[in-house]
Amino acid sequence: MLKNFSLLKRKDGMSLDEFRRWALEEHPDLAKKLPGLRHYHMSVLLDGQTELPADAVSEMWFDNIETRAAAFATDAGKAAAADAIAHCSSRTHLLTEEKVFS
Repeated sequence: MLKNFSLLKRKDGMSLDEFRRWALEEHPDLAKKLPGLRHYHMSVLLDGQTELPADAVSEMWFDNIETRAAAFATDAGKAAAADAIAHCSSRTHLLTEEKVFS
């Protein structure tokens, strides 16, 4: 299972409340349309942590890196990426493979 963690920093001049509304109410409608997406989580910082390098973490699960690439090559993937670019000053993608030790 491929996990894509994206560290998102809001655009300059955008309040944390505006960013939170976008990240939790607007953007998920686009992201959930990605073909092959298994799970999607968005976590936004609590108030008072503005000195950190990211304001949110997006988590997306795909079967593998090829499925992720195919998803973002679609019109839905391009729309989700364009929306994130329009609202974020930076996006750092961490492509990981989860190993569970229990």
